[in-house]
Amino acid sequence: MEWETVIGLEVHVQLNTKTKIFCNCSTEFGAEPNTHICPVCTGQPGVLPVLNEEVLEKSIMAALALNCKISEFSKFDRKQYFYPDLPKGYQISQFKYPIAEHGYLDIKVDGKEKRIGITRLHMEEDAGKLIHAESANIPYSYVDLNRAGVPLAEIVSEPDMRSPQEAYQYLMLLKNRLRYAGVSDCNMEEGSLRCDANVSIRPKGEKEFGVKTEIKNMNSFKAVEKALTYEIKRQIRAKEEGEKIIQETRLWNADREVTVSMRSKEEAHDYRYFPEPDLVPIIVDNKTVTELKNRLPEMPDIKAKRYVEEYGLPEYNAEVITMEKEIADFYEKCIALYNNYKTVSNWIMSELLQYLNKNKKNLNELDKFTVENFTALVKAVDNNVITGKVGKELLIEVIENGINPDKYIEEKGLKQISDTSEIENFIEEVINAEPEAVEKYKKGKKQIIGFLVGQVMKKSRGKANPKIVNQLMAKKLEEV
Repeated sequence: MEWETVIGLEVHVQLNTKTKIFCNCSTEFGAEPNTHICPVCTGQPGVLPVLNEEVLEKSIMAALALNCKISEFSKFDRKQYFYPDLPKGYQISQFKYPIAEHGYLDIKVDGKEKRIGITRLHMEEDAGKLIHAESANIPYSYVDLNRAGVPLAEIVSEPDMRSPQEAYQYLMLLKNRLRYAGVSDCNMEEGSLRCDANVSIRPKGEKEFGVKTEIKNMNSFKAVEKALTYEIKRQIRAKEEGEKIIQETRLWNADREVTVSMRSKEEAHDYRYFPEPDLVPIIVDNKTVTELKNRLPEMPDIKAKRYVEEYGLPEYNAEVITMEKEIADFYEKCIALYNNYKTVSNWIMSELLQYLNKNKKNLNELDKFTVENFTALVKAVDNNVITGKVGKELLIEVIENGINPDKYIEEKGLKQISDTSEIENFIEEVINAEPEAVEKYKKGKKQIIGFLVGQVMKKSRGKANPKIVNQLMAKKLEEV
């Protein structure tokens, strides 16, 4: 039997406000436990929550970035449940009237575009965090309430995804759009983006949904993809062996790369929602929505399409360049100075991003690095003023010391050697010094010419024009 997978994702995104959703406590990550708390976020009797206006604005901007319709009327509710790190015994969330609904993202998998629906986006407060003692001599857990009251946007997708790859692409685009919108850093490792996945299988062609399981504890997009892949195989194997799939919550074990049962969910939870009496309803007018929409930048997937159409970039280049907003902004500043669009993109992708990844830095951390110097370097290589090898070495100086490439090239005598007589002298020296390699070439091992050309480049300290070296070397070897 052929099986079809049905996947829906629930994503919690921490909004990057400086203070919590209903009080003035800091949202800073990594502080000492229970230092960013007050009577409001610890649920003391008699306190009154007050909605942080910036949370509302960023929720609306997040929703607009995900093509959602903003609700003119929304309100908060109390979601009742007991958990040790939920000090009030309920969570202030939105239930019947969320801030936004009916959004979508257009993802691309295997060259095909597909629309994934977004059911709703609503605001809520985060719970605290349990810290379990690792020592067997300490038979208890700690509760850190620093995270309690941190503002979240919960984004619930439609069950439109049919493979782990689609789920991965949906998450990547969602993350990139929210980061472009400036509403969250979406850092899964620090918990500012958390994802729960609902997954089920059904016979291909069947309309009814199968019994779903929920997967938690995934701390990276790759983990989501792996967890879904494993769970789909587990469910198919169970079905084909005649087992019954039960509705349950499962945890992803990253070390063993398996999902394990956490608790059964035979029936849907009854959270006994009721309207939050301490917070007034929210009315959002069209003027506010328009103003916030105008603050949004061009979204990454839209930008990537424009790069392909306007600049003729390959799709891969366009997608890599637009992955991070600061890189895309840098690229656009570069091509305003030098409009060889593909060459500039290649240098950013192959050299600049490699440097950033290797040194674990962001572009905005490079204090001495400028658009002007980077563009001048690319232009110098592109116009054969210096070789690509020299250019790559020089890039380190440009990044770390902020040198002006044009002046540095002149002062250090780094200009490319294109004079054929000078290059022929280098070739003559190499041929005389490497008789064995020359003999192998004459016997048919033509690829050894690469070694000989490399020796010429070494002698010229990387300054000889590689194209001319190859041409002259081939000609000389045929004459020997």
